[in-house]
Amino acid sequence: MSTRNLSADSITGAVIQRMRRAKSARFKQVMGSLVKHLHDFARDVKLTEQEWEYAIDFLTRTGQKCDDKRQEFILLSDTLGLSTLITQMNHSSKDEETEQTVFGPFHRMKAPNFPLGANISKGVRGKPCFVSITVKTAEGKPMRNATVDVWHSDAEGYYDVQHKEWKGAHKMRGVFKPDSEGRVYFWTIVPLFYPVPTDGPVGELLKASARHPMRPAHIHFLVAAPGYDRLVTHVFDKNDKYLDSDAVFGVRSSLIREYKRQKQGTAPDGSTCKTPYWTVDYDFVMRPLPGKAKKKAVARKGSKTAKSGKQGE
Repeated sequence: MSTRNLSADSITGAVIQRMRRAKSARFKQVMGSLVKHLHDFARDVKLTEQEWEYAIDFLTRTGQKCDDKRQEFILLSDTLGLSTLITQMNHSSKDEETEQTVFGPFHRMKAPNFPLGANISKGVRGKPCFVSITVKTAEGKPMRNATVDVWHSDAEGYYDVQHKEWKGAHKMRGVFKPDSEGRVYFWTIVPLFYPVPTDGPVGELLKASARHPMRPAHIHFLVAAPGYDRLVTHVFDKNDKYLDSDAVFGVRSSLIREYKRQKQGTAPDGSTCKTPYWTVDYDFVMRPLPGKAKKKAVARKGSKTAKSGKQGE
C-alpha cells in the first residue's frame, strides 16, 4: 500500500498496514486499535496543531515529574478512571472474594518487615489505631504463607515520601506475615483524607476540569500468596465525606469499614493504651488463580467419587 498522497481518512489504514509484519498478534491487535481510536479522536474533535503541541508538552511534563518516589503517569491514569477500569476488567471478584481497587502512586518497594503487633507509625503524631485483619481462602482456611504489604497517609493526609524532612525514611508502611490463623495485626495512626498531588500536570488537568483532588481516608493493602491473584485494595473510613467523590474513582462499598473510637485501657493485643484509641478490622478473602481453581474443582470431584465408591470415568 502506497503512503503517497494520503488523506485525513486514508492515513489510518496505512499506519495499521505498516504493522502487518509484526510477529505478535496481540501487539497488532492492541496497536491497531490504539491507532484507529487515536485517529478517530483527532478527526472527531478536529484537533488543532496548537492543541496537539500542548498535549505533547503535557505528556512530556508528566514524564519529567516521575521519579523513584512519585509516579505522575499512574496518577494520570487514576484520575482519568483508567486504572479502575483496567482493575475491574482484570480482577473481577466472586461471592465473598475481596474486591480490588487502584494501586495508587505511593507504594514503595522494599518496605521494612515487622513482627505482628508492631507500630508502623514510627513516632508520627496522630490518633492511635489498632488494625486487625485476616487473610483466608474462599473456603475459610487461613493463609499463613501470604505476605501483607501496608501503607497509608498520616494525620494530615501526607505519605512519608511527601515529607522531605524525613529524608526517605519508611513511615506508616510495612510488610507482615500472617500467624497460623491467618491474622495480621499492628498499631499505626488513623489516616486522613488527602488531595492527590496537584503541583504537576495532573493537578493542571483537575483544575481545568473543575474537579476536586480529594481521596477519602483509607489504608492500602497488597496481599500476595502463591496460587492466588495478587490483591491490591483499600479499607476506607465509613465516616469520610469524600467516599462518593473519590478523585480516582476507587471506592467500593464492600471495602468501607468503621474506624471505631475506644476508651483508654487494655487494647485487643493485651497492651495498655493510656489514651483513647481507634480500631478497624477486615477479613480478606483471596481469589485463586484460574488454574488453581480448576485443580481444586477436580480434586473435590475426585474426593466425592472416592467417598461414594464409584470409579472415575
